[in-house]
Amino acid sequence: MTAFNFGEYSKRIGYSGTAGPDLATLTRLHRAHIGAIPFENLDIQMGRTVTLDPDALQAKMVRQRRGGYCFEQNSLFMLALQSIGFAPEAREARVRQSTGGLMRPRTHMVLTLPCEGREWLADVGFGGDGVLEPIALDGRSTEQAGVVYRVAGEDSVRVLQRQIAGGWEDLYAIMPNPVHPIDFEVGNWFTSTHPRSPFVLTLTAQRIVDDTRHTLRNLTYSITRGTAVQVREITRPEVVPLLRDTFGLEVPDDATFRALDSKPEAATSSSP
Repeated sequence: MTAFNFGEYSKRIGYSGTAGPDLATLTRLHRAHIGAIPFENLDIQMGRTVTLDPDALQAKMVRQRRGGYCFEQNSLFMLALQSIGFAPEAREARVRQSTGGLMRPRTHMVLTLPCEGREWLADVGFGGDGVLEPIALDGRSTEQAGVVYRVAGEDSVRVLQRQIAGGWEDLYAIMPNPVHPIDFEVGNWFTSTHPRSPFVLTLTAQRIVDDTRHTLRNLTYSITRGTAVQVREITRPEVVPLLRDTFGLEVPDDATFRALDSKPEAATSSSP
């Protein structure tokens, strides 16, 4: 394994200035990372293996200027934080947003860490309506880009929530104990290969630019500012140009994606 190259990473996300284990640095890095490195599952859709070792993460997301999903994004962010003196811990989470109340497996990865006398949640790899900046784990609400968030206690877990329509919507539940890397290897394998995984069934890309959240789910493209959402359907020929121009991803002209280009019989056999 090669050492983490914070200089290359900083250039990739457009971060400049001092970097130390303080809240100002943590917040700026979090914002810069989300704005520069898109959330996406193109490797899964193109039939490639998703690898979590540090060399592969830096090669893909830093040098090749690609994106990734939660296991990749938060693993890379963890390496960056450790390299400048933070002590983050990786934790599993169960996604609750848009699940209809169904129990999901622990297939989301987040980070928790101490900073300036408080415990914080950092998550640069949530493909839903997640935070743009770290949020304290003490239950206090905070507004980010027009959306109010909090981390509420619930039995033995903590739940990231956002305020919507006068109430609180659960985004995901954070498990209480730190996790070993092999546990994320298993979660990554399941998420990237299981025929009923949402990441196998759906082409996904998301990027936040100037507090505006751009999201692509198969052929549905949405733009979110605060709680206002604009949605439109796109055509298959628009996909690659959109991934390039809006999400900043280099995609081959002839790229094929499992969710969009599979034969009907294959798509039917893998549906839930």
